[in-house]
Amino acid sequence: MQITDMQPLDVPVAARTSRLTCPQCGFTKAEVMPTDACQYFYECDDCHVRLTPKPGDCCVFCSYGDVPCPPKTDGSCDC
Repeated sequence: MQITDMQPLDVPVAARTSRLTCPQCGFTKAEVMPTDACQYFYECDDCHVRLTPKPGDCCVFCSYGDVPCPPKTDGSCDC
């Protein structure tokens, strides 16, 4: 691995990946999650609906992903 290929915090990409499922059309796609912030918006690649978190969730990964976001899992999420 080259220095230029390293991700923030040296967290392996597999550990930062969550499969998002669109509630509108059911399309799923694996996406890499940010390690230092919650992602509030996401556009489905299939139907182009703009997803936002469900009430009580901090981000789209916590609402529609199969893995919660890194800030939620490591306890650094302020929400």
